[in-house]
Amino acid sequence: MSSSTVFFDGVCNLCSGSVQFIIKHDKRDHFRFASLQGHYAATHLHDRDIRHVDSIILEQDGKIYKRSSAALRIARKLAFPYNLLYGFIVIPPFIRNMVYDVIARNRYKWFGKKEACWLPSPALKAKFLD
Repeated sequence: MSSSTVFFDGVCNLCSGSVQFIIKHDKRDHFRFASLQGHYAATHLHDRDIRHVDSIILEQDGKIYKRSSAALRIARKLAFPYNLLYGFIVIPPFIRNMVYDVIARNRYKWFGKKEACWLPSPALKAKFLD
């Protein structure tokens, strides 16, 4: 079974909560995770010419997806009913990303920020690449 890597902002409360949500609803163990602040992201994304990103990043089947496209592709692999959210992919990206960008720009103000990256429990450690 192939896995996909979700790169996330490890100090963002919304992002860390989203990772925990994905883990809970990823019944087929499809996803692995790496914080954007970590060594794995720095080395792995460096070759992809990805610099400062205010977005979740999904690497799936060798391709990189950002912003709403990443979020919807993640939802597609989650358990029912969350996989139905993928239907929003029919909305043009410029519209989806406008909504995504408003949330991304305000995520620290609305949801808070940690001083350090969230650390998974020992039971979840195998899902993380850092």
